[in-house]
Amino acid sequence: MGSTTDRIKGTANEAIGRFKRRLGKVTGSPAMQGRGAILEAKGRGQKALGGIKRIVGRVTAAAHWPR
Repeated sequence: MGSTTDRIKGTANEAIGRFKRRLGKVTGSPAMQGRGAILEAKGRGQKALGGIKRIVGRVTAAAHWPR
């Protein structure tokens, strides 16, 4: 996946996870809270990976720039 795709999917997973975690809190479901927290963490990781890929792409492009 590209950096933009990772960041978009990460944002979506983070939002869905936050929703599930809050829904679990409202309904009193620890299982839903846990699933939401895991999905939220996965989203943060995906966003971070997308950012790293973007930085690496820029650095390698700059390294190959003709001088």
